[in-house]
Amino acid sequence: MIEPAYVQRMARYNRWQNRNLYGVADTLSDDERRRERAAFFGSMHKTLSHLLWGDRIWMSRFTDTPKPAVGIAGSVTLYEDWDALKRERAEFDDTMIAWADGLDARWLSDDLTYYSGGAKRDITAPKWLLVTHMFNHQTHHRGQVHCMLTQAGGRPHDTDLPMLPE
Repeated sequence: MIEPAYVQRMARYNRWQNRNLYGVADTLSDDERRRERAAFFGSMHKTLSHLLWGDRIWMSRFTDTPKPAVGIAGSVTLYEDWDALKRERAEFDDTMIAWADGLDARWLSDDLTYYSGGAKRDITAPKWLLVTHMFNHQTHHRGQVHCMLTQAGGRPHDTDLPMLPE
């Protein structure tokens, strides 16, 4: 079981790391961000689009946040315009922090049943586990983007959780 303080810290870590990666990616050309690099979703842009899509899917299960209109296959092209993707990411990071700041332990201890498009079935699991998965999913894909940025000559800043500015 996790506590609300963990969720609040991870929401802030998410924003910090997104600012880090988007800041470095913003120094690259659009062609570099869209270059296919043999990553799971191909390019930096596609991976970042999928990541925002994933956060929106999870938050639609946890809150009244609207669910994206496309499934996982469309996640990589949901945000075609770089400036729109950056803007949406920054705004949604603030949404996630506001949500985290309002959580209580009781909510985290309940179960949630949702339909998984990937598994093609309903899944029931503890909310604390699903929230942990959401943050793990973010870290997984940000790690891919970090690697692609480094391959492109970018230099993202520190990613260590203890270095999160207070």
